[in-house]
Amino acid sequence: MFEPCLQVKEFMEDFEGKWLIAGGWAIDLHIGEETREHEDIEAAVFREDLLPLSEWLQNWRTFVVDRSRMIEENVDESLEEHIHEIHAHREEAKLEILLNLKSKEKWKFRRDPQITFPLNRMNLQSEHGIPYLNPEIVLLYKAKNTQDKDEQDFQSVFPYLNEQQKEWLKQALIIHQPKHHWLESLLY
Repeated sequence: MFEPCLQVKEFMEDFEGKWLIAGGWAIDLHIGEETREHEDIEAAVFREDLLPLSEWLQNWRTFVVDRSRMIEENVDESLEEHIHEIHAHREEAKLEILLNLKSKEKWKFRRDPQITFPLNRMNLQSEHGIPYLNPEIVLLYKAKNTQDKDEQDFQSVFPYLNEQQKEWLKQALIIHQPKHHWLESLLY
């Protein structure tokens, strides 16, 4: 169980910045079991760690997603601001890296910088010591263009969210996606 996450943990051992498993795998790590099949695996890294990230990616073939187009490109600290998705390939390994923003002691939602989260509360780890992005943040990202897998993730993790997590997600959705149907569950 969690083999892809353990593989990423092994890969990231030499990375000097902070990283966290993101996406659907983060939801499953929070629950403690694999709830669905996953097409890929994502790691969140802070944009300010682009220099150590570029050094870490030297032996990987890298692509960036630029305006919905995947372009092969070396990653370095001069990566344009609007690019937040990097695909790294090496032998049989594939990893999607999602660049996150932070300011002072807060994570900032790149789609709406008024939505923030305290960095000191972004230290969740699985029982295997795998760091993962807080599920309420993952769900906020999934609220845009919600697909079946995102619905499944919401339904699976909802019982595992504490009141503070539910309240943060509710407030973030009210700001960013005020008509999202997940608010029905979060308001009661």
